[in-house]
Amino acid sequence: MVAYRAGTPILVPQFLADVERVAAILGASRHVLNACADRYHFTVGFAASLLSGKVSLLPSTHTPEVVRQLSAFAPDVVCLTDEDDCPLALPLVCYPRADTATPPPSPPRSDAAVRVPQVDAAQLAAYVFTSGSTGTPVPYRKSWGRLVACVREEGDRFGLRERAPCAIVATVPPQHMYGFESSVLLALCNGHALCAERPFYPADIAAVLAGVPRARVLVSTPVHLRAILSSGVVLPQTDLIVSSTAPLAQQLAAETEQRNGTELLEIYGSTETGQIAVRRPTHGPEWRLWPGVRLTLEGDATLAQGGHIEQPTRMCDVLELTAQGRFLLHGRLTDLVNIAGKRSSLAYLNHHLNSIPGVEDGAFFHLEESRSSQTGVARLAACVVAPSLEAQRLLEALRERIDAVFLPRPLLLVARLPRNSTGKLPQEALRALAARARSAPAQTALTIPAEHPALAGHFPGIPVLPGVLLLDEVVRMVESDGGLRGARWRIGAAKFVKPVRPGETLTLGHEPLPNGSIRFKILRAGQPVAHGVLVPLATQERPDHGRQAG
Repeated sequence: MVAYRAGTPILVPQFLADVERVAAILGASRHVLNACADRYHFTVGFAASLLSGKVSLLPSTHTPEVVRQLSAFAPDVVCLTDEDDCPLALPLVCYPRADTATPPPSPPRSDAAVRVPQVDAAQLAAYVFTSGSTGTPVPYRKSWGRLVACVREEGDRFGLRERAPCAIVATVPPQHMYGFESSVLLALCNGHALCAERPFYPADIAAVLAGVPRARVLVSTPVHLRAILSSGVVLPQTDLIVSSTAPLAQQLAAETEQRNGTELLEIYGSTETGQIAVRRPTHGPEWRLWPGVRLTLEGDATLAQGGHIEQPTRMCDVLELTAQGRFLLHGRLTDLVNIAGKRSSLAYLNHHLNSIPGVEDGAFFHLEESRSSQTGVARLAACVVAPSLEAQRLLEALRERIDAVFLPRPLLLVARLPRNSTGKLPQEALRALAARARSAPAQTALTIPAEHPALAGHFPGIPVLPGVLLLDEVVRMVESDGGLRGARWRIGAAKFVKPVRPGETLTLGHEPLPNGSIRFKILRAGQPVAHGVLVPLATQERPDHGRQAG
């Protein structure tokens, strides 16, 4: 068995027949952008390209700009697609429909009757691409022999070389390096079967797993694993779960193993190097390198080389070498944070944020606009999915876990984070989400009951809500929505146009101004009763008495 589709096995003869048929329609072009969404179609297309001497191009995204740049890199490139309305501006080669396929050959009587094509180990199989510092995709060559060596070692580390054939279900796309290695090549080069589907939602993941026999392997990401746990969906018995693309919190790993009664392994690698190390998070933080792979320090940088790595590669992470063939991961180089002389990393802060009960997903990030013009100190922001929590409670929980200088300002509660298809969170997407959330006027409903003590003396017989109480509620709303507890404000302007009576329902709204001030308004039945501007005080303007830490 090479693959499963909807639980139905696809055997080697059918696979080889499909490969031959697709190879016949790829034409004379040497480069193929394999955009097939169906994992089996992708695998057939990759094998057809390989056997035809063609090179597969595997960029991380298919945006119009990336496609234009790939065309400049390989002017003869064609796009193999299984979509009826593929939007890519390239010459299209459509994957043959099922109704045009040739009938599958009869299963052979023995394995000897199947001639498995051989591929030269030195043959260039693919170019994978990373986003360069200039925005131009940077190609990294992948030869067939090194790809095979890498995933065979993966099979050994996972204990899959000795196991009976497994069914591999993956939530990540096959074009991504992690999905390419661990859901396509891991199956082809270790005698296992991949699943054509790419389930996304927890119920779909469970359904695809249930449709294949054991042994089952789930190849996924931290964001999918967290979604499965929070959904309450119970997965069928799964023999191994694999995670990558983002650091996996130890708490999430432990809960995943306990809930599913299985082993969870985490892969470390990069697009440039492919996978190079593995660990079981519940057994400790150290990573174990693939045989032959070496890490060397050059100043503040770490170089990976040897083994299946095509060329010495500078890693983008902060790595600490602990023993021969072992290391610790401290986060991305770009994740390092230095505020007021204190150092941390976004990975460390994200770990504590996502450990708070009630947080479904969350991420810190550098908010470029948050650098204070008064002090020159960069601030951190955070977007959090936590439907049952208020911003104030989140900040209080964070204050118990991290140093106050790293508290996010602002902390924004959002419906979901802008993760891409592999669960990663581009910093640009987080900044755009924060900009939209901050530019949209925020509103809060408020009703002051007749029993409020301020109403009893203001005024006797004609109770009117004091303006200072309204301002206090405005400040409370701004601080809660923006994660600004402990901030100090000056009333830049305030006008009270109508009195507020006890029991009346008010709507408090606010929005940021370009100079950093906050414009607020208070409405009753859509009509204004007060409006004004809050001006944040710089640190040196704040009085010493009564000042709160942080």
